[in-house]
Amino acid sequence: MVFKRLLGSLGVGGPTVDTVLDPGAVLPGGTLSGQVRLRGGDADFEIEHITLELVARVEAEHEDGESEGTVVFDRFTVGGGFRLGSGEQHSVPFGVTLPWETPITELYGQGLGIVLGVRTELAVAGAKDKGDLDQLAVRPLPVQEAILEALGQLGFGFGSADLEYGRIGGTGQQLPFYQELELTPAPSYAHQVNEIELTFLATPGGMDVVLEADKRGGLLSAGHDTVTRFTVGHHDVEQRDWNTEVDAWMRQLVEHRASYGSPAAYGQGGHHGHDEHHHDGHRSGPGMGTVVAAGAAGLAVGVVGGMVAAEVVDEVGDFFEGDEEEEE
Repeated sequence: MVFKRLLGSLGVGGPTVDTVLDPGAVLPGGTLSGQVRLRGGDADFEIEHITLELVARVEAEHEDGESEGTVVFDRFTVGGGFRLGSGEQHSVPFGVTLPWETPITELYGQGLGIVLGVRTELAVAGAKDKGDLDQLAVRPLPVQEAILEALGQLGFGFGSADLEYGRIGGTGQQLPFYQELELTPAPSYAHQVNEIELTFLATPGGMDVVLEADKRGGLLSAGHDTVTRFTVGHHDVEQRDWNTEVDAWMRQLVEHRASYGSPAAYGQGGHHGHDEHHHDGHRSGPGMGTVVAAGAAGLAVGVVGGMVAAEVVDEVGDFFEGDEEEEE
């Protein structure tokens, strides 16, 4: 990988930095490892600190519509306090723990269009420069994959994925945004539901599964949203009958006829609203312009004519290139 010169506050002739992540996707709550490789500039420099930032491209809804922006959702100082000689090469290995709520970016090896990155900040002689940005790949936890596989086997399809700025009320959400996986209903539910949105909120002890249904209206009633939440653990994934359990969740979700915001039973508690979510009845469309078709085997993601994959690559590339241009 080519070293990336710091052209910002450090100036031409300063140190260069290149962060290399270990290959492979990482699990939420898992260890992200790699090396920060430095090369000295035209003179000796005191490296005060090396900090990694986890960044995400997130959608936000507001009165004027919808916009996208970059959100930093964690920071780790991985080194510093040493002198880097002129032309010297120095490597700083690191291993940091991702937040449990880190969004998943791929499913069965296919990208979902979610854009996450690791940005490296180098502080030298009182100046700071964010000189390197690398794409972060995150795969599902075993319990997340089991639920998604069950949905696929029950006939639900994958529509799209996005990151929404805001918080889901009644949960222990930690990050300032949450991930939505938009699903098309199984044939047995298609007459009752337009779309289902799925959010995972994982913790070390388990995971909240938040389901929201955009329900169809009848001749005498308007359509509305219904939200339920269920709590599952990490420890007994292989022993559970996920098809039966997830199907029961879906039946409870679509059969509940109360209007959005009224009391209702859900798996481990009660009905809850989404704070800063779907303002004024507006529903967000597919995130990042990405729609991934569901494959024949469950939710294994397929690509339609190569077009979807190209869109994902373009958007990811634009994000990283654009971010670096802004920094420079």
